[in-house]
Amino acid sequence: MKAYRFITGDDNSEFCHRVSEALSNDWELYGKSQIFFDPILGKMRCAQAVVKESKKKYSKKMKLSLV
Repeated sequence: MKAYRFITGDDNSEFCHRVSEALSNDWELYGKSQIFFDPILGKMRCAQAVVKESKKKYSKKMKLSLV
């Protein structure tokens, strides 16, 4: 199966660390990263999709960060 995650967060080093951690665990970038201004929170936000091939069978109960 191919697992999919959409990582979001504030535009800061913590977001970059979350994406870097996913990449170090064999996830691959999927599409372009996105950055946008959230007028409600008054700050910049980031998003990045990642995918990973896995031999596990998909289940809605699985924790995708551990695939």
